Amino acid sequence: MGELLRNRFVRMVFVSALFLQVGIWVRNFAVLLFVTEKTNGDPFAVSMISVAEFLPIFIFSFIGGTFADRWQPKKTMVWCDLLSAVSIFGVIGALVFGSWQSVFFATLISSILSQFSQPSGMKLFKMHLEERLIQQAMAVYQTIFAVFMILGPVVGTFAYERFGIDYSILITGLAFLFSAASLSFIPKDQAMKKKEKVSNIFQEMKSGIRYVLSKKELRLLGLGFLAAGLGVGFIQPMNIFLVTDRLGLPKENLQWLVMVNGIGMITGGAFSMAFSKSASPQKMLFTGMLANAIGLAVIGASTSLWLTLAAELVSGFFMPSIQIGINTLILQNTESDFIGRVNGILSPLFTGSMVVTMSLAGALKEWFSITAVFELAALFFIIGLCFVFPMLKTGVPGNAESKGE
Repeated sequence: MGELLRNRFVRMVFVSALFLQVGIWVRNFAVLLFVTEKTNGDPFAVSMISVAEFLPIFIFSFIGGTFADRWQPKKTMVWCDLLSAVSIFGVIGALVFGSWQSVFFATLISSILSQFSQPSGMKLFKMHLEERLIQQAMAVYQTIFAVFMILGPVVGTFAYERFGIDYSILITGLAFLFSAASLSFIPKDQAMKKKEKVSNIFQEMKSGIRYVLSKKELRLLGLGFLAAGLGVGFIQPMNIFLVTDRLGLPKENLQWLVMVNGIGMITGGAFSMAFSKSASPQKMLFTGMLANAIGLAVIGASTSLWLTLAAELVSGFFMPSIQIGINTLILQNTESDFIGRVNGILSPLFTGSMVVTMSLAGALKEWFSITAVFELAALFFIIGLCFVFPMLKTGVPGNAESKGE
């Protein structure tokens, strides 16, 4: 761990992640509570918040990933954070003039820009870290997210209830600015290699698709992403109704379910950091998906607060295994010149399928029940396991190079 944290790139990226998490959680909870109040808890309006967040991933991820392979990654990340901040401040102006629907715009623009920033970040991990440190770095990175699974809902709810939607959006914009400032301290971008033959953007997209199809591990990951995305889409916008309909509690109690899930994620993240060198990413991914399938089934069937919290804790504990396993497998199985495009192809498989079921979640909840929605989500996780299982027999590839500082 000491060797990892001595890397200046790692330190600054982690600081940037802290600021981004503050802004994202304040924005997400402020927008959720604001829209719920404005629409009297309309399921369609609430589900559209998540659509605004995830639909751009499906549309722009491949484009953003392709440009990430072309552009200098540090500059790309800095500019994306700056433009996100500018868009957030524009939303404040719209709110002042009475257009409350503009809060959807805050989520939409940030999500679009993240499709250019996120693959650039993955590329920087590949460029600045040795192969043996990547999984450990992913474990620490995921633990930061886990910490904010606890702090984020509390901070977001407090900001909205204390200051209102205007100042909550302002806090989000400032957080993006501080993230950009942090990223400015990471090592300078390396000079991009000049290609012998200049290709256009469409040729590079085609080469990215051919690259993914040529690798068995990436194909299996893609199919697993597709199935898991269908499952996650059902539950993503419906958690608040799990609290109000299934447990019979006020909507503000959602933060406690999220908090318990976050406690599990922090514990699981710490466990993953301790065993990241001995556990293969394939096994971590398989175990995490299996545990979450069981957890979702229990959460959907439970009417007991304590049983629901216990299932949230277990699901949270194994969630870092999924994220660490996915990110490590992508980095291990992908050459640095293709990281943006591989990420841009796999992410839409997950988020595109998620957006589809996300759009149907509100209607299914009305037609059937919140329990049926969660059980169906668990079933799709089981289907995803069928594609992950063959990867358990594969080893770490030796042809996807990684560099260290």
